[in-house]
Amino acid sequence: MAATPVPTGIVPPRPAWRSLLWLIPLAVLWIVLIYWKPIIPTSGVPTTAHQLMAHGFIAVGLWLGLESTDLTPGQRRTTWLAVMIPDTLWFACAWSAAINGVFLTGASPLPLLPLAIFLPVMIGAPLLLLSKRVGQVLDAMPATWLVALQLYRVFGSWALAAWLHGVLPGVFALPAGIGDLLTGLFTVPAAIAVASGTAQGRKAAIAWNIFGLADFAVAIALGMITSPGRFQLIVQSVPSIGAGAYPDVLTPAFVVPGSILLHVLSLRQLIRRRAG
Repeated sequence: MAATPVPTGIVPPRPAWRSLLWLIPLAVLWIVLIYWKPIIPTSGVPTTAHQLMAHGFIAVGLWLGLESTDLTPGQRRTTWLAVMIPDTLWFACAWSAAINGVFLTGASPLPLLPLAIFLPVMIGAPLLLLSKRVGQVLDAMPATWLVALQLYRVFGSWALAAWLHGVLPGVFALPAGIGDLLTGLFTVPAAIAVASGTAQGRKAAIAWNIFGLADFAVAIALGMITSPGRFQLIVQSVPSIGAGAYPDVLTPAFVVPGSILLHVLSLRQLIRRRAG
């Protein structure tokens, strides 16, 4: 099922970058708010809330995408459940483990936090890339959805506020926080660009995905070398995110691998449309 490019005239003619005129002030306001009231990020409410919202959007978007395919009603239900049940259980397990201190340094001889980051990606990425039904859904689904969904990445700016408070090392917080903030800010311009249906818009969305993945590569590497354990190369005077305490640990334990898989899906969708 080949996707038909959206005629350029359907998309508002305003440049995509103008969305930053309202996104940047909102992001700055959020950083000021969580710096002023650090209890907000330390409560774990923002991380849990935006991931539950993303989970809900994924559930609805997947169902709408399946409704647009040629699959039978039974096949649609089976495919939807095959995606949503593991995703729901994964979030529940990661959240419960974080609450109960499973990821705390020294809690287990096994490197549980690196496993929580890499294992879902190693299992999920091949399944998502090779699944024929997932490909059918991606063909039927607007390319803007998977891009715009990661607007929640602006909440990664909590790392900047934590650094300003002196509770997170700058060597990790600055590149990770700025990278997440930029990825989140550029979701809307990238989504508007890809909605144009032009080759330039598709390239912009691919570039956004690559930047988002590069941000994670840098953040994961810095998190590992600044965290207590066998990979630590830099010892800081303040705890790192890899110390395993709730709610900060939910970011690497669930948000990071989930976002990586969303990037993988978006890239597959964009590449399939070029091929079609």
